Amino acid sequence: MSAQPAAKLSLLEKHDFLLRRLHSLSGVLPIGLFLCTHLVTNSSIVWGLLDARNRAHGGEDGHAGAATFQHEVNFIHGLPFLLLIEVFGLWLPIAFHSIYGFYIVKTGKSNVSRYAYGANWRYWLQRVSGYVGFLFIFYHVATLRWGWTFLVPGGTKWSAEYAASTMAAVLQGANIDAALSGTGAGLHLGGLLVSLGYMLGVTLLVFHFANGLWTWAITWGITISKAAQTRWGYACLGLGAGLMVLAWAAVIGFMTLDVKKARASEAKMLGEKAASVETGIKKDSGSR
Repeated sequence: MSAQPAAKLSLLEKHDFLLRRLHSLSGVLPIGLFLCTHLVTNSSIVWGLLDARNRAHGGEDGHAGAATFQHEVNFIHGLPFLLLIEVFGLWLPIAFHSIYGFYIVKTGKSNVSRYAYGANWRYWLQRVSGYVGFLFIFYHVATLRWGWTFLVPGGTKWSAEYAASTMAAVLQGANIDAALSGTGAGLHLGGLLVSLGYMLGVTLLVFHFANGLWTWAITWGITISKAAQTRWGYACLGLGAGLMVLAWAAVIGFMTLDVKKARASEAKMLGEKAASVETGIKKDSGSR
């Protein structure tokens, strides 16, 4: 059978070679890189307990992990041109990766039912994790960034100034005011469902990235031989396992966090920040 004439090919089909490589690359840079840094930041609620810099904000009435997480959030929100970085360095790549990924799924064929080999199952899981991961990202952004609190049990709105305490209330399904007063603290049924959804979402996203990283090297001709693909597969497996630990630690850490202790650390840091700003203003006024 002769090849289809180029004139009859669609625009996507004409540039299939380039688009597939850009799709593969966008999953690694910048999306994959952001996923790694995001998980490291969020898991600071756990590893931050060992951070000596923020133990002063912990103590009996505070939580060093919450202080560390707040420190990381403050750093991110203090970056210059943050909105431009997010739009061009994250949201547009995610939009391209998702839209073209849906096109690949639509035009591809899975033969898992006929040939249930490991590679075929990874192919199927890659597609499923893409669909579910997209929905999870939408829910995550809609509730935490866009303020769609009607989708949050307890109706808590996430706040960058009180990052750990409000995030804990979201995953625990608690109203932040009730949690701080002690009348509504702890894990609620709605929060348990949200936390389980987060656990599933982050697990599938980590798999999608780790498996995509393995296929990225093949797509770009980096791992040509079977031995090279096997070695790279072990490396991706190790990275995926590490990211999975960070992801689960973050979810469990916020799900079990004491909201009142987290808020005590945040309030102390916010007070110190305000005092520092006031001192700077006084010094600046005195120098004039």
